[in-house]
Amino acid sequence: MTYSPADTAILLVDPYNDFISENGKAWPMVKDVAEKNDLLAHLSEIVAAARAKGFKIFFVPHHRHEASDYDTWAHPTPYQKLALSLMIFAKDTWGGTFHDDFKPQKGDIVANEHWAASGFANTDLDMKLHQHGISKIILIGLAANTCVEGTGRFGQELGYHVTLVKDATAAFSHEAMHAAHEINGPTFAHEILTTDELIARLST
Repeated sequence: MTYSPADTAILLVDPYNDFISENGKAWPMVKDVAEKNDLLAHLSEIVAAARAKGFKIFFVPHHRHEASDYDTWAHPTPYQKLALSLMIFAKDTWGGTFHDDFKPQKGDIVANEHWAASGFANTDLDMKLHQHGISKIILIGLAANTCVEGTGRFGQELGYHVTLVKDATAAFSHEAMHAAHEINGPTFAHEILTTDELIARLST
């Protein structure tokens, strides 16, 4: 199978400094897996190849935290409470800013921020994809077993063809990566590829 810019987009999930920069608050949590996967190089290769071949890049950003975010919530999740306690992706901070290598460029589309694991839930991502004729989504970014998986699962439910790229993501543990691509991924994703395999299939 090949991919065409006419109906396929790259979804770049949560490329914040806190996740993928050396001094980011969450970097120590993903560093081992990210470095084993050569994450930053693979993200850069995919984004560069996609832009060169005319594919749209959709940014799928997580909510940027403020101290009072969950004061009135009945059921914030453990991950939401952890992120808030560490102020990961804090609003108006360096950590809550996109990494210098992955800032939106002209023609890129930035969706509304998601609060939990799915980039589709309570955002405008689905509408923006439809407005650009997209029916196939390729997910890269972080984290493999949370926001990438959550967005992919929701996308499949909405009728999208879903592709995961197993060396263009990371997670807090190797066990989580295994679950994301060997156990959970095959239950919803139509393709699970490497960066090299994906780039070879991007049509000219």
